[in-house]
Amino acid sequence: MKAPGIAQREAFGAALVEMADRHPEMVVLDPDVCSSTRTSLFRAAYPGRFYAMGIAEANAVCAAAGMASCGLVPWVSAFAAFLSCRAADQIRVSVAHTGLPVKLNGSYGGLPSGRGGATHSAIEDLAVMRSMPGMTVLAPADAAEARAMAELAMAIPGPAYLRTMRCELPDLFGPDWRPELGRAVELAPGRDLAILAEGMMSARALEAAAILAREGISARVLHFGTIKPFDAEAASRAARDCGLLVTVENHARSGGLGSAACEAVAEASPCRVLRLGFPDAFLESGEDEAIFAKHGLTPGAIAASAKGALRDTEWRDACGSP
Repeated sequence: MKAPGIAQREAFGAALVEMADRHPEMVVLDPDVCSSTRTSLFRAAYPGRFYAMGIAEANAVCAAAGMASCGLVPWVSAFAAFLSCRAADQIRVSVAHTGLPVKLNGSYGGLPSGRGGATHSAIEDLAVMRSMPGMTVLAPADAAEARAMAELAMAIPGPAYLRTMRCELPDLFGPDWRPELGRAVELAPGRDLAILAEGMMSARALEAAAILAREGISARVLHFGTIKPFDAEAASRAARDCGLLVTVENHARSGGLGSAACEAVAEASPCRVLRLGFPDAFLESGEDEAIFAKHGLTPGAIAASAKGALRDTEWRDACGSP
């Protein structure tokens, strides 16, 4: 794994500028967070296509839907906590129900929220967006994938939700990376168990797999950059091959990646699934890594949880796994 690169929010802002000439129909709406989500880069380059909406996410979404109905392709970029919850009704009725090509950037997704604190942590946004009919949900692993998925979102005819991080992340993919919609990526082979991860947690999953390898445990690592549509075949194949799945997400344990994996394998290849994520509680304010550690989401803690589940033989007997 490479050293941390640029933050996804920087990559997203740069991607908007890069795409602008190729997509003259694209506009950007900002609920007064352009410096934080880095749509300020687009404002500087294309001020006539940038709309300052004030601290009003719901109004921004409604305005975007109106623009989309007139042939434009608008991006609404806001903090994920407020975009997914404060504007949920507007997204549901004006965007998802109509199928309009409004693109949503949920910045500061999950825990890393800098000085924003507990109120800015978005641990339910994937669940909210995944439940919206017709909504594509994207969770890139690094800056390169964030940039590529901004392009991918523009190619999707309907609405899309792109979840981006505030913090710098390790580089997993190169600048030429082109993700496929609905296709998981195998980052490491393995046969004893499979770790399924989304977004920034995929780098941690790789580190956890390396820790397990030093103890003689072979862990497959799958990165799900697309939460919806979900790659059910990749999850089911891992269930058949390994018998134990460990899902790791920067999100509550309910409604996100872990839930999608459980739904998929329950229908095709029932197996033991250990879901690692945040509990059914609002997060604390504090240093990000301390909170990750408290909830067992460091690479070492992920490896320890996986090893514990692997040593538990009762589930194998119940499922008939080898």
